[in-house]
Amino acid sequence: MNKSSVMITGATGFIGSHLTRAFCEKEIKVGCLIRRGSSLSNLEGLAVELKTGDIKNIEELTSAFSGYDWVIHNAAKVADWGDYEEFHQTNVVGTINVLTACVQAGIKNILLTGSNSVYGEENCFDVKHEEAPYNSHYQYFADSFFPCKLNYYRDTKALAKKEALAFAARHDLNLTILEPVWVYGERELNTGFYEYLKTAKAGVPFVPGANQNKFHVIYAGDLARAYFLAYTKQLTGRHSILVGNEQPETMNRIYGLFCSEAGLKKPRSLPKALIYPAAFLMELLFTLFKSSTPPLLTRGRVNMFYDNIEFSIEKAKQILGFNNSFCLEEGIKRTVLWYKQQGMI
Repeated sequence: MNKSSVMITGATGFIGSHLTRAFCEKEIKVGCLIRRGSSLSNLEGLAVELKTGDIKNIEELTSAFSGYDWVIHNAAKVADWGDYEEFHQTNVVGTINVLTACVQAGIKNILLTGSNSVYGEENCFDVKHEEAPYNSHYQYFADSFFPCKLNYYRDTKALAKKEALAFAARHDLNLTILEPVWVYGERELNTGFYEYLKTAKAGVPFVPGANQNKFHVIYAGDLARAYFLAYTKQLTGRHSILVGNEQPETMNRIYGLFCSEAGLKKPRSLPKALIYPAAFLMELLFTLFKSSTPPLLTRGRVNMFYDNIEFSIEKAKQILGFNNSFCLEEGIKRTVLWYKQQGMI
């Protein structure tokens, strides 16, 4: 295929910076949509064109996108705390704004970062795939009258997917939604892996965790390669594709490798029955007092350590020709090395 130009939203963040580097390494013209005042440290040394804009402003988006052939929409509110409306405005309204701007700028090819969570992250021993029904809302204890805010992210990503597919069909856009499992790698600070290492470094002896539950992850460098494969395939129509390692691993092994590579003692695991009540009370109190920062433990955070979560990547293999370039050990080695180089562990 002839090289074309790519505009990336959310480029200054964890996943976005890996996407940007991957496309720059292929000598493709890359533009980055950045918010006013955003830190550019993750883009240091990259030959990119910076465009200032907000995904809540269609005019700014259209202006920023003009002259580009592709848009990779990666910007999102990814968190387990906050107001629902914030998630909705960014994840749902923002996505449709991006697609609207693509239409106005004459761009037909879009890659969208989705989420595996739209299929459900509850404890399940079935291997989920792209034809599985939407199941984003996790039924936590007392969720009917005391909503868990982690569902705000999951539910808005599911709604964004539905609306994006419908919009793309109406406007005949080529939209591929890549749905990563849990991502680790250099520059990851907020999805749990780095937090676990900080906890281990602090000498905390016990943490939530089971020994045999499987957890599906992917190294950010491999995920970025999946995006490049989707770009080179130039798929027409609408597609949803899960992207992850060939096989899930037990969470116990994943965190064991992280700690071993960092030279830290892995904390011992506590039974869920001992820690869940404390998490519920913390979450309730922080909600009642309208705290802007999350508690150390919530129902969502605790359940994640005990639930079995597996997905199929057969579609990524068949359609994109995707396979892992980095084994779990190598990906973790690279990640921990970066933390050490930054003086973070």
